[in-house]
This record gives sequence, structure tokens and C-alpha cells, in this order.
Amino acid sequence: MNTFRSGILVVDKPSGPTSHQVVGRVRRLMGTRKVGHAGTLDPMASGVLVLGINRATRLLGHLALHDKDYTATMRLGVSTVTDDVEGDVTVTTDASAIDDAAIRAAMSRQTGTIQQVPAAVSAIKVNGQRAYAKVRAGEDVVLQPRTVTVSRFEAIAVRRQGQVVDVDVEVTCSSGTYVRALARDVGADLGVGGHLTALRRTRVGPFDLAAACADVFADGAVPPVPMTMAEAAALSFPVLHVTADQEAAIRVGRRLNLIVPADVTAMIAESGELLALYRPDDDKDGQSRAIRVLV
Repeated sequence: MNTFRSGILVVDKPSGPTSHQVVGRVRRLMGTRKVGHAGTLDPMASGVLVLGINRATRLLGHLALHDKDYTATMRLGVSTVTDDVEGDVTVTTDASAIDDAAIRAAMSRQTGTIQQVPAAVSAIKVNGQRAYAKVRAGEDVVLQPRTVTVSRFEAIAVRRQGQVVDVDVEVTCSSGTYVRALARDVGADLGVGGHLTALRRTRVGPFDLAAACADVFADGAVPPVPMTMAEAAALSFPVLHVTADQEAAIRVGRRLNLIVPADVTAMIAESGELLALYRPDDDKDGQSRAIRVLV
């Protein structure tokens, strides 16, 4: 068992299992309870799920802030309670008269920096309880809008099937964006409703499907080999290689008399070990301070 190993693992999550079930499977494969993920995927969704093993779980909150790429299919003409295909249908409307230009115009209005109301059936907490639990208990849940950035929202193909219109799309968006809410809002803009029938995450920051390990649910799956914390940090943040004296200060979280290049900078020891994440100290010119010590 790889109980000693800390690192970042990229999994291509299949459609069906929850993100928590993927974590559970990797815990068993790796022989450790200390596994977490950077940004959940709904059960229906597939694609890139970034996991932290052992000490690397402390990196996950920073990796989750990266932008993300998705491919998805929106169905216009049908609304569901979850804004995706897994929820009960609430309204159906004939969308056959909506032309391609109108669809693309509605999508453009969901592009850029926007105010988005998250899907009601989500893991967001309301008064200490998950929103999805409140919805399932029969409560009406209205979440507050949040600022998100959708830098790309492009229609790749439009298919008409009777009264519904299916639109294959590609999305690049900031952390916190709900792609199923984009489908809902495009449908609402067009007056016909909408939801997602498919969703695949193809990238989280620098981690894409090409970096994914073999199927962790396959029969006979063996413990995958994660990338080291230093390798993951070098892909994700600017890196500063430090001296032995600086390493000693970093290990106990001291301020440093140097300027780091970014708000999240990876500090790498002479041995190649990732020591910590640092940022410029706003209170003391010419110094930096620890965000997270990782040793």
C-alpha cells in the first residue's frame, strides 16, 4: 500500500458515482483515509476530478480556485427541479420555433462577468444545512446570486428533436460557476426553459484529462501513482527555490525578507520538496508571509 505517499491525483470520474464515492475508492486503493477533492462533480457529470492524498489535501483549497473547462448538452424546452436530467420535470414548452441566432444571443448574455443564482439543488449551505437537503424536504430554496466569470460559452452543434432543441456547448468558467444554471438561464431567457442532459469537465486549471490515471473503478485496479506536491505546485503557481536558511524559517511559518512574485507562490526546498505557499505581506514592504505551511 502507498500509505506513505502524498501527492495530487487526477481522476477521470465516470458518470454515476458521486465525488465522495470516488474519494472512497481511492482511499481503499491508496491505503489511507486522508483523501479529498478540489471541487465536486455531480453524479451525472464525468471528467476531471482533482484529488489530494495525505498532506496534499492541504493544497486542495487553492487548486479549486482555478478556472475550468466543460463540454455539455443543454436541452431547451424542458425545465427540471435540479436543472439537469436527474431531476423531475417541472415545465415543458415547445422550443421548436427558437432559431440558432436566438440561442446564441441568449448564450452571449450569460457570458462575461455575470450574477448567477446557483442551482437550488446544490451543496451550498443555507443556515447550516445543504440546499439540496432542504429542497428534498419540500422547502422552497432561493439562493443569493454570486459573481462568476464565463469566459467562453460556445454552441458547437444544435439538434432539433420535435419540440425540444439540444445544444452541445463548450464552457470555460471561473470556480463557483454552475453549468446547469447556465442551461436554466438560457432557457429562461428564451421563454422555454432548459436543463443539462450531459456534462463533462475536461480541465481544472493545469490539470486535464491527459493527466488522468487509469480507471480507479476497473476490476483489478492497482494503486495509482500521484504526482508529487512539488510537481502539482509547479503546474499551478509561480515557484521560488529557497536556500537552506530560508527553508528553516519557512518550516516554522516565519515571514521572509523577500518579495514573492504572486499572491500564491510555491516555495521549493533545495531537495525539491514543496514547503509552503507564500504571498506578499501587505503590512510590511519587501516581505512575504505564509498562506499555508505544508511540511
